Amino acid sequence: MKLYTFFRSSAAFRVRIALNLKGLPYDSAPKQFARNEHRAPDYLELNPQGLIPALEVDGVVLSQSLAIIEYLNDRHPEPPLLPADPLDRARVRSMALAIACEIHPLNNLRVLNYLIGTLGVAREQKDGWYKYWVDVGFEALEKKLSQERETGVFCHGNAPTLADVCLVPQIANARRFNIDLSPYPTLTRIEAACLALPAFAGAAPERQPDAE
Repeated sequence: MKLYTFFRSSAAFRVRIALNLKGLPYDSAPKQFARNEHRAPDYLELNPQGLIPALEVDGVVLSQSLAIIEYLNDRHPEPPLLPADPLDRARVRSMALAIACEIHPLNNLRVLNYLIGTLGVAREQKDGWYKYWVDVGFEALEKKLSQERETGVFCHGNAPTLADVCLVPQIANARRFNIDLSPYPTLTRIEAACLALPAFAGAAPERQPDAE
Protein backbone atom coordinates (compact mmCIF):
# COMPACT_ATOMS: atom_id res chain seq x y z
CA MET A 1 0.00 0.00 0.00
CA LYS A 2 1.11 3.53 -0.76
CA LEU A 3 -0.24 6.47 1.22
CA TYR A 4 -0.17 9.89 -0.40
CA THR A 5 0.16 12.12 2.61
CA PHE A 6 1.28 15.44 4.06
CA PHE A 7 2.55 15.63 7.61
CA ARG A 8 0.23 18.48 8.66
CA SER A 9 -2.92 17.14 6.98
CA SER A 10 -5.35 16.10 9.69
CA ALA A 11 -7.19 13.86 7.21
CA ALA A 12 -3.93 12.05 6.41
CA PHE A 13 -3.22 11.89 10.16
CA ARG A 14 -6.48 9.94 10.56
CA VAL A 15 -5.47 7.37 7.96
CA ARG A 16 -1.98 6.99 9.45
CA ILE A 17 -3.55 6.27 12.84
CA ALA A 18 -5.89 3.66 11.33
CA LEU A 19 -3.06 1.95 9.46
CA ASN A 20 -0.99 1.85 12.64
CA LEU A 21 -3.87 0.50 14.73
CA LYS A 22 -4.35 -2.27 12.18
CA GLY A 23 -0.62 -2.97 12.10
CA LEU A 24 -0.52 -2.48 8.32
CA PRO A 25 2.76 -1.50 6.65
CA TYR A 26 2.65 1.15 3.95
CA ASP A 27 4.90 3.28 1.81
CA SER A 28 4.64 7.00 2.47
CA ALA A 29 4.47 9.32 -0.54
CA PRO A 30 4.48 12.88 0.81
CA LYS A 31 3.04 15.73 -1.22
CA GLN A 32 4.35 19.12 -0.17
CA PHE A 33 1.57 21.70 -0.05
CA ALA A 34 4.01 24.62 -0.24
CA ARG A 35 5.10 23.37 -3.68
CA ASN A 36 1.53 22.49 -4.72
CA GLU A 37 2.58 18.90 -5.32
CA HIS A 38 -0.97 17.79 -4.53
CA ARG A 39 -2.13 19.83 -7.55
CA ALA A 40 0.46 18.44 -9.98
CA PRO A 41 -0.92 16.72 -13.12
CA ASP A 42 0.43 13.29 -12.18
CA TYR A 43 -1.30 13.39 -8.80
CA LEU A 44 -4.53 14.74 -10.28
CA GLU A 45 -4.54 11.71 -12.56
CA LEU A 46 -4.62 9.53 -9.44
CA ASN A 47 -6.96 11.71 -7.38
CA PRO A 48 -8.90 14.29 -9.44
CA GLN A 49 -9.88 16.20 -6.29
CA GLY A 50 -6.22 16.91 -5.64
CA LEU A 51 -6.74 16.33 -1.94
CA ILE A 52 -4.71 14.49 0.67
CA PRO A 53 -4.81 11.65 1.58
CA ALA A 54 -5.15 8.97 -1.03
CA LEU A 55 -4.34 5.29 -0.60
CA GLU A 56 -3.15 3.14 -3.47
CA VAL A 57 -4.00 -0.51 -2.86
CA ASP A 58 -4.22 -3.42 -5.30
CA GLY A 59 -3.99 -1.07 -8.27
CA VAL A 60 -6.86 1.12 -7.05
CA VAL A 61 -6.57 4.61 -5.58
CA LEU A 62 -8.97 5.36 -2.75
CA SER A 63 -9.67 8.93 -1.64
CA GLN A 64 -11.45 10.60 1.29
CA SER A 65 -10.10 9.63 4.70
CA LEU A 66 -13.29 8.15 6.16
CA ALA A 67 -13.87 5.99 3.09
CA ILE A 68 -10.26 4.80 3.29
CA ILE A 69 -10.56 3.98 6.97
CA GLU A 70 -13.84 2.10 6.51
CA TYR A 71 -12.20 0.10 3.70
CA LEU A 72 -9.30 -0.76 5.99
CA ASN A 73 -11.73 -1.74 8.74
CA ASP A 74 -13.73 -3.97 6.38
CA ARG A 75 -10.64 -5.55 4.87
CA HIS A 76 -8.76 -5.94 8.16
CA PRO A 77 -11.43 -6.21 10.86
CA GLU A 78 -9.10 -6.54 13.86
CA PRO A 79 -8.95 -4.50 15.94
CA PRO A 80 -12.38 -3.10 15.04
CA LEU A 81 -12.75 0.65 14.65
CA LEU A 82 -16.55 0.44 14.73
CA PRO A 83 -18.62 -1.36 17.37
CA ALA A 84 -20.71 -4.39 16.48
CA ASP A 85 -24.01 -3.04 17.79
CA PRO A 86 -25.84 -0.84 15.22
CA LEU A 87 -26.70 1.88 17.74
CA ASP A 88 -23.14 2.00 18.99
CA ARG A 89 -21.83 2.12 15.41
CA ALA A 90 -24.14 5.05 14.72
CA ARG A 91 -22.89 6.86 17.83
CA VAL A 92 -19.26 6.45 16.79
CA ARG A 93 -19.97 7.46 13.20
CA SER A 94 -21.90 10.54 14.36
CA MET A 95 -18.91 11.80 16.33
CA ALA A 96 -16.52 11.07 13.48
CA LEU A 97 -18.77 12.90 11.03
CA ALA A 98 -19.25 15.82 13.42
CA ILE A 99 -15.50 16.35 13.16
CA ALA A 100 -14.81 15.36 9.56
CA CYS A 101 -17.86 17.04 8.02
CA GLU A 102 -18.73 19.91 10.37
CA ILE A 103 -15.46 21.20 11.86
CA HIS A 104 -12.69 20.20 9.48
CA PRO A 105 -14.07 21.46 6.13
CA LEU A 106 -14.65 24.98 7.46
CA ASN A 107 -11.07 25.15 8.72
CA ASN A 108 -9.36 23.38 5.85
CA LEU A 109 -6.26 25.13 4.51
CA ARG A 110 -7.84 25.85 1.13
CA VAL A 111 -10.80 27.55 2.85
CA LEU A 112 -8.52 29.66 5.04
CA ASN A 113 -6.41 30.58 2.01
CA TYR A 114 -9.55 31.60 0.11
CA LEU A 115 -10.65 33.83 2.97
CA ILE A 116 -7.34 35.67 2.89
CA GLY A 117 -6.28 35.49 -0.74
CA THR A 118 -9.60 35.90 -2.56
CA LEU A 119 -11.96 37.60 -0.11
CA GLY A 120 -9.27 39.78 1.44
CA VAL A 121 -10.14 38.86 5.00
CA ALA A 122 -7.61 40.09 7.56
CA ARG A 123 -5.55 37.45 9.33
CA GLU A 124 -7.16 38.34 12.64
CA GLN A 125 -10.59 37.73 11.11
CA LYS A 126 -9.39 34.46 9.58
CA ASP A 127 -8.12 33.32 12.97
CA GLY A 128 -11.46 34.31 14.50
CA TRP A 129 -13.26 32.23 11.86
CA TYR A 130 -11.09 29.23 12.71
CA LYS A 131 -11.63 29.58 16.45
CA TYR A 132 -15.39 30.08 16.11
CA TRP A 133 -16.00 26.86 14.18
CA VAL A 134 -13.65 24.80 16.33
CA ASP A 135 -15.39 26.01 19.47
CA VAL A 136 -18.86 25.33 18.05
CA GLY A 137 -17.87 21.76 17.25
CA PHE A 138 -15.86 21.06 20.37
CA GLU A 139 -18.53 22.46 22.70
CA ALA A 140 -21.06 19.98 21.33
CA LEU A 141 -18.63 17.05 21.47
CA GLU A 142 -17.56 17.93 25.01
CA LYS A 143 -21.18 17.98 26.16
CA LYS A 144 -21.96 14.68 24.45
CA LEU A 145 -18.88 12.84 25.67
CA SER A 146 -19.08 14.17 29.23
CA GLN A 147 -22.73 13.22 29.67
CA GLU A 148 -23.23 9.91 27.87
CA ARG A 149 -22.60 6.63 29.65
CA GLU A 150 -21.09 5.05 26.55
CA THR A 151 -18.02 7.26 26.91
CA GLY A 152 -15.14 5.41 28.49
CA VAL A 153 -11.39 5.79 28.39
CA PHE A 154 -11.93 6.66 24.73
CA CYS A 155 -14.83 8.26 22.87
CA HIS A 156 -16.75 4.99 22.99
CA GLY A 157 -15.83 2.46 25.62
CA ASN A 158 -12.29 1.40 26.43
CA ALA A 159 -10.82 0.83 22.99
CA PRO A 160 -10.13 3.42 20.28
CA THR A 161 -12.67 3.77 17.50
CA LEU A 162 -13.20 5.84 14.38
CA ALA A 163 -14.30 8.72 16.62
CA ASP A 164 -10.91 8.85 18.36
CA VAL A 165 -9.12 8.52 15.02
CA CYS A 166 -10.87 11.75 13.96
CA LEU A 167 -10.69 13.57 17.29
CA VAL A 168 -6.95 13.48 17.90
CA PRO A 169 -5.93 15.13 14.58
CA GLN A 170 -8.56 17.83 15.04
CA ILE A 171 -7.24 18.65 18.50
CA ALA A 172 -3.70 18.71 17.09
CA ASN A 173 -4.84 21.30 14.54
CA ALA A 174 -6.49 23.34 17.27
CA ARG A 175 -3.27 23.31 19.29
CA ARG A 176 -1.31 24.49 16.25
CA PHE A 177 -3.64 27.51 16.00
CA ASN A 178 -3.34 28.20 19.75
CA ILE A 179 -6.99 27.43 20.55
CA ASP A 180 -7.73 27.43 24.29
CA LEU A 181 -8.66 23.83 25.08
CA SER A 182 -9.30 24.31 28.80
CA PRO A 183 -13.11 24.32 28.26
CA TYR A 184 -12.87 20.77 26.87
CA PRO A 185 -11.46 18.55 29.64
CA THR A 186 -13.16 15.40 28.37
CA LEU A 187 -11.77 15.86 24.88
CA THR A 188 -8.23 16.46 26.13
CA ARG A 189 -8.47 13.52 28.55
CA ILE A 190 -9.40 11.24 25.65
CA GLU A 191 -6.65 12.78 23.52
CA ALA A 192 -4.07 11.96 26.21
CA ALA A 193 -5.30 8.35 26.40
CA CYS A 194 -4.98 8.04 22.63
CA LEU A 195 -1.51 9.57 22.43
CA ALA A 196 -0.29 7.11 25.05
CA LEU A 197 -0.78 4.43 22.38
CA PRO A 198 2.09 3.95 19.89
CA ALA A 199 -0.36 3.84 16.96
CA PHE A 200 -1.47 7.41 17.65
CA ALA A 201 1.88 8.79 18.75
CA GLY A 202 3.66 7.33 15.73
CA ALA A 203 1.16 8.95 13.35
CA ALA A 204 1.68 12.44 14.76
CA PRO A 205 2.75 15.16 12.30
CA GLU A 206 6.13 15.77 13.93
CA ARG A 207 6.99 12.08 13.57
CA GLN A 208 6.56 12.00 9.79
CA PRO A 209 9.49 11.88 7.35
CA ASP A 210 8.31 15.02 5.57
CA ALA A 211 7.91 17.08 8.77
CA GLU A 212 9.50 20.49 8.39
